[in-house]
Amino acid sequence: VQLQASGGGLVRAGSPLTLSCAASGRTFSGSFLGWFRQPPGKEREFVGEIRWSTGITSYVDSVKGRFFIFRDKDKSTMYLQIDNLASEDTAVYYCPARHFSQSSYAVWGQGTQVTVSS
Repeated sequence: VQLQASGGGLVRAGSPLTLSCAASGRTFSGSFLGWFRQPPGKEREFVGEIRWSTGITSYVDSVKGRFFIFRDKDKSTMYLQIDNLASEDTAVYYCPARHFSQSSYAVWGQGTQVTVSS
């Protein structure tokens, strides 16, 4: 499976933003697709994930209520909606994949840069 994140850019604080993750390749119906981000000078961190087959999502506590993950099966695309952007959301965002039998993410694609201006 190949993954490509897109939709980043320079965005004003307080605005919403939706990132996309286009998936292609072999079937990933038994997979989780996730969102990670890496702020400047910091380590990459988990944001949330969605089980492709059921649409069930989970999030890290720090983004609950402001980040929403959903997918469009017909378009093989996952989305990350971010409401009320804040400066701490500035990061490169990645969307990796893992099979449900794996505990860690193994397939990574190119990320997309999100920069929040005040």
